[in-house]
Amino acid sequence: MTAAAAPPPRARAITQGLYFLTAVFFFVYLFVYYWTSKGGPTLLAITLVPVTFILFTLDELRKNEFYPRLPAIANYVIATVYVVISIAVAVYMFVEYEEIGTVRAGIWSVPDLTMGALMVVLIMEYTRKRHMPLLVLNVLLILYAVYGSLVPGMFFHPGLSWGRIVSAMSVETSTGVFSSLPQLALTLIGSFILVLAALRAFGCVDSILKASKQIAVRSPHALPQSAVFASMAVGTVSGSGAANAITVGSATIPAMIGAGMPRSVAAAIETASSLGGQLMPPVMGIAAFLMAEFLGRSYFDVVARGYAPAIIYYVGVSVSVYLLSTRYRARLGTVVAERMRWTDWMNIAAFVGVVGGLIAVMAVLHLAPMFAALYVFLAIGGALVSAHLVAIAWAPGRSWRDLVGPFGRFVDYFANMTADLTLLLATLSIMTGALVITGVPTKIGALLIAAAGVNLAALVIVAFFFGALLGTGLPPAPTYIITALVIAPAIIKVGVDPWVVHFFAFFLAVWGEVTPPTSISAAVTSKIAEASFMQTLFRAITICVSLFVLMAGVFTRPELVLEPGIAQIGAMLLILTATIGITFSIQARFSDRRVIDVPLRLALAAVALVVLFHPERQVAILACVPVGLFVGYWVLRRRNLPVVARAGAV
Repeated sequence: MTAAAAPPPRARAITQGLYFLTAVFFFVYLFVYYWTSKGGPTLLAITLVPVTFILFTLDELRKNEFYPRLPAIANYVIATVYVVISIAVAVYMFVEYEEIGTVRAGIWSVPDLTMGALMVVLIMEYTRKRHMPLLVLNVLLILYAVYGSLVPGMFFHPGLSWGRIVSAMSVETSTGVFSSLPQLALTLIGSFILVLAALRAFGCVDSILKASKQIAVRSPHALPQSAVFASMAVGTVSGSGAANAITVGSATIPAMIGAGMPRSVAAAIETASSLGGQLMPPVMGIAAFLMAEFLGRSYFDVVARGYAPAIIYYVGVSVSVYLLSTRYRARLGTVVAERMRWTDWMNIAAFVGVVGGLIAVMAVLHLAPMFAALYVFLAIGGALVSAHLVAIAWAPGRSWRDLVGPFGRFVDYFANMTADLTLLLATLSIMTGALVITGVPTKIGALLIAAAGVNLAALVIVAFFFGALLGTGLPPAPTYIITALVIAPAIIKVGVDPWVVHFFAFFLAVWGEVTPPTSISAAVTSKIAEASFMQTLFRAITICVSLFVLMAGVFTRPELVLEPGIAQIGAMLLILTATIGITFSIQARFSDRRVIDVPLRLALAAVALVVLFHPERQVAILACVPVGLFVGYWVLRRRNLPVVARAGAV
């Protein structure tokens, strides 16, 4: 064990105390801002981005993950230096805010650039520790910005000075680490995290998992479906496929394996189910908030259009899981449902209240999303606190730690999630700044248009492979940003509606969470299941085929995302029918004889593709009939036939 792994107890206690004091300050500062909006988002960012790095440093230090190869004393010395620099940057930028933004704009002083450069260096160190591929990409882009004169061909540019690079990455609040992306994390996204942290801290996630076990004991197919249900619900709380997989998969995967489901199949079901959490309104993944920012529209406009794709995705996953469950006939004798207490029902009611409240406040009262999240937090938070106090009063044996525990967890969750997200988006701001000031998006867009000509299908295919390539090494948020910057303008230029293009980029970003060979979600679930990573990954891809259908359907049936209404419902039903048909063609068995089964599957897939791609709506509607006949035939002839999994299946 290294010296860093065993710091003195007193030092650990001091670090823990400093972390919570900083977290409480961070929460109070942001809560006041959500209530008053005093100073605006730019002042908020230049003040709190350094504070988020302090939180990151103290969190790493208290978990003994700061620099584990160095002695404990070295860790504390380095952490002290980081904290002092961060405080100096925050104070300087706050005091000089007006001067930097007005008097010295464009002619920044040496102290301005020095403080900005220090913050950029700290952000890059965060990136090195948490997101190494992003660090490599940022370094390459910065070197390209400085030494562009060495690059031949259309990507040549004269090169920019280091002073210009530093200013673009820091004090220029339109592109740097204090720009709109970290502002978005601290304001709009942070206000939603406020609600989600309250749900997590008071046990709503645990209650959802208990409810899923109650569902699991009802029917032979309910256990794997409970994984889909729980992931869909928890996904609106976590906003992350990997976090969803850890939270839900730790309960559902062992249950499915214990009931007879092969390990890789159980892991794949949870991977595909967790992935959809980023699609599920009203709190979608980070990329959905970024989409609203890119389009200059309200986040509720994104939410209103996001329900139809989310329904298509989860119905597709549910159908696929149903077909798998009939194949393996999981026995539920080992599944034990935990008793639901009144506090669990309160927690589930709070979860439902959050979902319904956010929609109602944004749609009916037309409040800005940040204020809607704040009011829902106050209402739901009050109910959760009241229920918690009553529970403590009814259990006199509880200690003071039981009383204050949820409040500490809330502050911890909120500060940790918001700080980490802010630093990630500050990292992405470095990347986007380097892209913008060098003109890379314009050049790549021109290159794509030249390569694909005016053929939209070719352009979309090129865009898909570009986004898929990014997704192999980057999280969904940066994948969406780069795709939106590089691909979207080129496709919009040929006449495609911006909503269609940005939802396509959004689906690509979500797909990046499971893109081979670097899927974090599949890595998590395969580890829980003790299954092969590659088998888990490729089985998950077949289960979440509905995501590929959505990528194509958003172009062939653009009404899906153009405007909420009757036209959207019609497009949703057509794409949903195509999704079910393609899912059955992949997962269902229509005959025990391969020579009959394969042609039937191919015929069903062909008809489903007609529903998806045919430009004439009437032809597409007529093609739904044979899809329904195929599905009906399978349901009538196959659902009750006993099918036993092969021995040793994994």
